[in-house]
Amino acid sequence: MKSNTSICIGFLVYPNFTQLDLTGPFEVFSRIPDAKVHLIWKKTEPVRSDKGMSLLATVDYAHCPDLDLICIPGGPGQVELMQDHETLAFIRDKAQRANWVTSVCTGSLLLGAAGLLQGYRATCHWNSMDMLAILGAKPVAERVVMDRNRITGAGVTSGIDFGLYVVAMLFGEDLAQQIQLQMEYDPAPPFDAGSTKTASIHIMDEVQHQMSSLQQRRRAMTQLAATQLDEVDVEL
Repeated sequence: MKSNTSICIGFLVYPNFTQLDLTGPFEVFSRIPDAKVHLIWKKTEPVRSDKGMSLLATVDYAHCPDLDLICIPGGPGQVELMQDHETLAFIRDKAQRANWVTSVCTGSLLLGAAGLLQGYRATCHWNSMDMLAILGAKPVAERVVMDRNRITGAGVTSGIDFGLYVVAMLFGEDLAQQIQLQMEYDPAPPFDAGSTKTASIHIMDEVQHQMSSLQQRRRAMTQLAATQLDEVDVEL
């Protein structure tokens, strides 16, 4: 636990990201007293999510300060970024300078493509979990997974849990609980279908069918990224 709450946090924001992967933990982190939270992209311009919400990048790669914590959200746009060498180099550089290297959902595959998860336990969206192993990570089907200074959250809504976990770890449970109450984060979902452990077979089949095209592209890009990891120089 730090003696004060000053912290510099950076979220990568990129075309076709999933907004709740980012805005869930952003809402948590922005409530840390004195926290500086940046939205980072190649240019300081609006960036459109996969569902049409735009967020304004507040700092570009060239002017991004060193970060205490870097967070990579997931989303369909993550697939193309696995071959965006400028972005992967940026993630590696900031990660190797940061105290904490983190992700939500399929953002962990971007960390993996940058060579930052080899030998680390990590989680991901349930439908992409096995792809972590292709990138040298150790997949763990848990809501939030911490291994040394890598902290990964599972799919989409887990970003709020991930954010509260990080706050509790760094600044204590009192602050995390205060933020949870400020947000009135008290989930009571109307259906018990939010997990592969509870969703019915026909719901599982339908969701996997809807995601099949994206998953094929994601798997192919993950396998390509894995073949390039030997060329990556990362200080683990």
